[in-house]
Amino acid sequence: MTSTLEAISQIFQVCIIDAPPQRSQICLTVIGAADFLIIPAEASVKGYGSLVRTLDLLSGLRDVGATNAEILGILPFRDRWFNTQAQESRAAVDGMCDEVGEKLVLPSIRESERYKQAINKRITL
Repeated sequence: MTSTLEAISQIFQVCIIDAPPQRSQICLTVIGAADFLIIPAEASVKGYGSLVRTLDLLSGLRDVGATNAEILGILPFRDRWFNTQAQESRAAVDGMCDEVGEKLVLPSIRESERYKQAINKRITL
């Protein structure tokens, strides 16, 4: 993949690849070819665990020289809010901050009933 990306680097300055969230060959290849990573992680216990496993994978790939990719940020999604942030979401995002540092955790993508209702009614909040 690196050689393919090098071939088009004269045309494009940035290439964004949305890899599947699994330990497949394509995902490993994308990480190996990447310069930078944005890692989405669900704001839940499951998402936090997935992030920890992804960071472990990235560390292992770095140890064997398979990638030099740097983390640009962790993007929490499905962050549940009901007037205030749900306790599980808050704990997951806090855990993410503990793992990578607060500066690397990007503003989360909220999942809120108010947002869903507004979308369904085709109104703005």
